Amino acid sequence: MELGFVSFLCDLIGKAIPLECMQMRFMQEALLGLILVAPMAAVAGTQVVNFRMAFFSDAIGHSAFAGVAFGLLLSISPNLTMPLLAVIVGLGIMAVKQRSGLSTDTIIGVFFSAVVASGLAVVSRYPQAARDMQMFLYGDILTISDQEIVALFGLLAVFLLFQWFAFNKLICIGLNLQLAKAHRIRVMIHQYLFAALLSLIVIFSVKAVGVLLVTAMLITPAAAARNLASSYGRMLWISVLISIVCAIAGLLLSAQEWMRTAAGATIVICACAVFCVSLIFRRHFRS
Repeated sequence: MELGFVSFLCDLIGKAIPLECMQMRFMQEALLGLILVAPMAAVAGTQVVNFRMAFFSDAIGHSAFAGVAFGLLLSISPNLTMPLLAVIVGLGIMAVKQRSGLSTDTIIGVFFSAVVASGLAVVSRYPQAARDMQMFLYGDILTISDQEIVALFGLLAVFLLFQWFAFNKLICIGLNLQLAKAHRIRVMIHQYLFAALLSLIVIFSVKAVGVLLVTAMLITPAAAARNLASSYGRMLWISVLISIVCAIAGLLLSAQEWMRTAAGATIVICACAVFCVSLIFRRHFRS
């Protein structure tokens, strides 16, 4: 029944966008996957910008290397080992941050180095794994499966529920940690939950744009929105709009005969173009 629902939505996309490229099922599934992951990446991206955690998302993204490598080593599907390792790394960074006097950048740098080194070590031991890891390096949203789309629906539901209950508390934690504690906000629980959900969003974003560009997918729409918005609420919605528009535009442009570029890279190029326009807007209208 769930897969039939995915098929129904794909048929709607094909009818809504009467382009030749969008009549192919894999393009419809790719667009559906992007429509699901883009808003989550945008909302998480605004919070990453406010929490100054851009390096965190980069470390989680690179954990995909180790996740794929361990999955191939243990004969387990990388679709299971990647999100599992990403959540472990995300929670590990938060746990060490809470229990040590080290700076966040230092802790993330250690975890970043550990996951990349682990992935490279497995690849050096089993060279055949390099071919399987290349897809995660560049991303390939065109290979998304119905099961992954269903998983994205589930993640979106959990993420929206978390934001419904924790949105204002996360803002307070980001602005002033001591003030949040004074208001009896359970800071550790919210930070751990946010880290776990952010890790899963990053891993699904790796599917879309690859390890090399995953941070850009989170940060660029949020940065552009910050140039255009005068409040955090407006920044959030503008970031979501930019992320969805760039995801759709990037996928459609990449499929054109005259372009024929990687979908993930084209999506990020569109987001960067919007960021450049937002800089001009900020300079001339908000200076």
